[in-house]
Order: sequence, then C-alpha cells, then structure tokens
Amino acid sequence: VQLQASGGGLVQAGGSLRLSCASSGRASSRFTMAWFRQAPGKEREFVAANRGSGGSTYYTDSVKGRFTISRDNTKNTVFLQMNSLKPEDTAVYYCAADQRIILSSLSEPSSYDYWGQGTQVTVSS
Repeated sequence: VQLQASGGGLVQAGGSLRLSCASSGRASSRFTMAWFRQAPGKEREFVAANRGSGGSTYYTDSVKGRFTISRDNTKNTVFLQMNSLKPEDTAVYYCAADQRIILSSLSEPSSYDYWGQGTQVTVSS
C-alpha cells in the first residue's frame, strides 16, 4: 500500500485547507484511514480516523467541530477538511492506513503499517 498526501500550505488563522491522501496498491475500502500530525519538537499525534467498515469517524478533541475526515472509495482517496485553522494546528500532517485496527488502538501511531510522506500545514496568526 502506498499513500500520497497533498494539500498542505500556508494559511492565515481562521482559514481553511483540504488535505488529500491517495492510496494505491492493495488498499481497500475496508482499511481504516487516519490523519496524524507532528509539530516540531513534539510527538506525532492523532487527528482523525475513518473506519472502513461502516465509515465511523473519530477525532481528537482539539479539532472536533473544525475538521472533517471523509473518503471517496471510488478514487481510493481520504480527505481532511480543516476549517477555522489556528496557529496551534501548524504541523506536518501524515496520512496512515491499516487493515486491522481495534477501536482502542485507533489513535496510536504504532497501530498503522502504512504511512504517507507528510504535508506541511502552517497557520499564521
């Protein structure tokens, strides 16, 4: 499975960006797809996930109501719509995928076998 993230950039606080993550290889609609982010000097943290089966979505508290994860299985692509961006959202954003993840491990980076290369999001104040 190969993942290619795109869509990052520089935006002012309050603005919006939409990240995309295109998957290829044997990724299927049953895979759990997720977004993580890593700011300089900090650990990689969970942002959002979409479970392939049933399409349930999960978010870290700091982005609830501002970010939306969605997927287009016909294009093997997952999106992260980010609205009302804040300077603290500045980070490199990574998409991740895995076929078998239990709910309690959804937010753990070590649970995912496949990772994209990351895309930089910078929010200026």
